[in-house]
Amino acid sequence: MTSVSAVLSAGTFERGLSLARRRLIPFLVLMYILNYLDRTNIGYAKEALQRSTGISEAAFAFATGIFFVPYALFELPSNLVLHRIGARTWLARIMVTWGLLAASMALISNERSFVVLRVLLGVAEAGFFPGVLLYLTYWFPAKEHGRVISLFYLSQPLCFIFGGTLSGWLLDLDGLFGLHGWQLMFAVNGLLAALIGVVAFFYLTDRPARAHWMHDDERAALITLLESEDRAKAGAGRMHLSAALRDPVLLHFVLIYFSIAICSYNVTYYLPGIVGALLGKSVGLYVSLVAAVPWLCAFAACAVWPRLAVRAGWQRGFCAFALLCSGVAIIASGYLGPLAGLAALCVGVAGLIAAQPIFWTFPSGYFGGYAVAGGIAIVNAMGNLGGFVGPNLKVAAETYAGTSLAGVWVTGSGALVAAALVLLIPRRADGAVAETAALG
Repeated sequence: MTSVSAVLSAGTFERGLSLARRRLIPFLVLMYILNYLDRTNIGYAKEALQRSTGISEAAFAFATGIFFVPYALFELPSNLVLHRIGARTWLARIMVTWGLLAASMALISNERSFVVLRVLLGVAEAGFFPGVLLYLTYWFPAKEHGRVISLFYLSQPLCFIFGGTLSGWLLDLDGLFGLHGWQLMFAVNGLLAALIGVVAFFYLTDRPARAHWMHDDERAALITLLESEDRAKAGAGRMHLSAALRDPVLLHFVLIYFSIAICSYNVTYYLPGIVGALLGKSVGLYVSLVAAVPWLCAFAACAVWPRLAVRAGWQRGFCAFALLCSGVAIIASGYLGPLAGLAALCVGVAGLIAAQPIFWTFPSGYFGGYAVAGGIAIVNAMGNLGGFVGPNLKVAAETYAGTSLAGVWVTGSGALVAAALVLLIPRRADGAVAETAALG
């Protein structure tokens, strides 16, 4: 049977894809760098913020995690609104709103204000990440999902390489304009996000059909292939949200991402402090530079590993192996000296980041239409509740056991459980992803 791509001009189609990648991916990466930085820079501010406000460890963990409760509640409606009115308007709205609220984190004075602002930030930010994943399905066929999602996921290590360094530098400017360093950090990072949100409204294009910056033949070739993939998903009954909600595969995807999130957010929030403890220094520019080393390793892994997975056609195995290495390395880091511990953290962070773009090829390849809009939102929303459970479970385990090693085990175990669940993904889901990708 002749594939759609064989009918279309290969050269025209590839030119269109290349143009879409060059125009959209760098800007989406910039948006997500600022998004992830505003969500996680409290990890850099933690020590200074607690000294200034007297916020306890338990209160910090609760406020850090409470972000994900409203985030989960508003994720699905946010993605459905984006699917209806268009990504350009909705993603720009999200960025401006969350940017202004992130800047207002500079006004934190006690535990109550910290919790309130984190709740509001969760409401404002809901829908951004799954919205971008959904947006990518509008532009790229299934065979490209692993590649473009891995490029997008480069935002996370870049966030901590450059954004973390910026945050560390701002923390060292304590006293400038009469502000604490952590206040400067929140204000600058948040206002940058709001500014880029305004730019996004004028720069992004909702769908290929509106891409006047593409040639007509390139645009037609891309639209034809994307429509053929949607027809295949419709034939399999995976286009409607009601079908996705009844499908047990959706719950399986949620459990995987929930386990990943427990590990991921504990690493994100506590890595600067862990590195500072290894070095015997407070978190500032120097510690931020050293803490960027694991993220450099993650950048390299994310640039290579997902592509190898797609090329080999064994996403399940590559994803599980990366998570297994991550969990083992994170646990081992708690028992090693400074240099070996840092090396273990490099492996742990690299495996954790490299696995995630591979994971997202499963729900984005399995569902279509409103089902992919709702499915991605539900997986991200419910899975991200691990960001609430992780820090609180870590603190509780350390308090109960009387040792920080308990927190290391909680963090690493999240990746290990996720690895096992990836291997248990039902064959029909794994096969659907491969079948959809084959259309390309």
